Amino acid sequence: MKDRLPPTLTSRHGDLHDSLHLQLSEQLEEEMASEGLREVPDRQALTRRTGALLSERAEILTADETEAVIRAVVDRIIGLGPLEPLLEDSSITEIMVNDPESVFIERNGRIERVDVRFRDEAHLRHVIDRIVAPIGRRIDESSPLVDARLPDGSRVNAVIPPLTIGGPTLTIRKFSREPFTLQRLVELGTVDEEMASYLNASVKDRVSMIVSGGTGSGKTSTLNALGDCIPEAERLITIEDAAELQLDHDDLVSMEARPPNIEGRGEITIRTLVRNALRMRPDRVIVGEVRGGEAFDMLQAMNTGHRGSMTTLHANSPPDALIRLESMVLMAGFDMPVTAIRRMIAGAVELIVQQDRLPDGRRVVTAVAALDRSSTDGLKLKPVFLYDFERGTHYRPEKGNSGIT
Repeated sequence: MKDRLPPTLTSRHGDLHDSLHLQLSEQLEEEMASEGLREVPDRQALTRRTGALLSERAEILTADETEAVIRAVVDRIIGLGPLEPLLEDSSITEIMVNDPESVFIERNGRIERVDVRFRDEAHLRHVIDRIVAPIGRRIDESSPLVDARLPDGSRVNAVIPPLTIGGPTLTIRKFSREPFTLQRLVELGTVDEEMASYLNASVKDRVSMIVSGGTGSGKTSTLNALGDCIPEAERLITIEDAAELQLDHDDLVSMEARPPNIEGRGEITIRTLVRNALRMRPDRVIVGEVRGGEAFDMLQAMNTGHRGSMTTLHANSPPDALIRLESMVLMAGFDMPVTAIRRMIAGAVELIVQQDRLPDGRRVVTAVAALDRSSTDGLKLKPVFLYDFERGTHYRPEKGNSGIT
């Protein structure tokens, strides 16, 4: 059963909302200046004050309309406006704003449109600015796209004209409040008990892994579950573009890449952080995702005493993951023959975990494949687990049946 969203502010009450917001903002500014207040009152206090201001006006509103107007004013002062109810709904995993009147969410793996809207493009731009300003980012015509993170860890991407044709767009991948573990993945049907036991043992045996899959397939969640199995005695370094991993580990250092500042300077790349991590005496390195030349440094780490390291990449199958690794190593700028790259991969990667999002929205590990190190003819994979799409179950393939194409 879907959670009921709070009443939505209609365009008919836009002027009332603007007027109340201006009146309350002026009062707060005056109080903060005269009384030396440093913080805006909390949501409950602002709700009471907005309600009192509204009651002084000769407005005839229903209970739902009153709630919507008050909430809109408060959200505009301390929150992200119309997005606040969606951010509070724990069943929603993604929020996609295509334009001020077109907002979609992902819930239980399915995308649906919701009755949430912004007043106009200026209102949407205001919300985007509220997200990016506190972390020192900017978005304007000279820098029309930005990646950011909300205080709770949710990942944000915003794009504005001229890159978008119809106006500003905003995408928020919400931060899970409950860390992912293998047991939780079993409960969600992503893996079964036997596969979870196998992956848990592999992590403890310091097997180096790659989690591959498409966008939104749940790679980071599975990487988090695998990282949760690492023994406490080991020193762990995590490196991400935007911090999403939630690892409860004593000896843990988490690092996050930094984009260029408004002058185009100060960028710290994933590749730089991977190189630096090797100087920090890690037992394992976890890279949230490799997309380019950092793949070379990650393989180097796996090959030089940091067994059990992990990362994710975008690929449609385990063989595709190996092909992508080859191409990304070439992006590092080294003039290496393909045979040398393949030897490097064979010496570093031991297991590939393939994850996919099914048509019904479920996220499932569809294959676990091990590199065949006995092969002298290129890179070959041996299936350990496969997913039967017709029956909806995982199984171990028979010996001699490759099962991987």
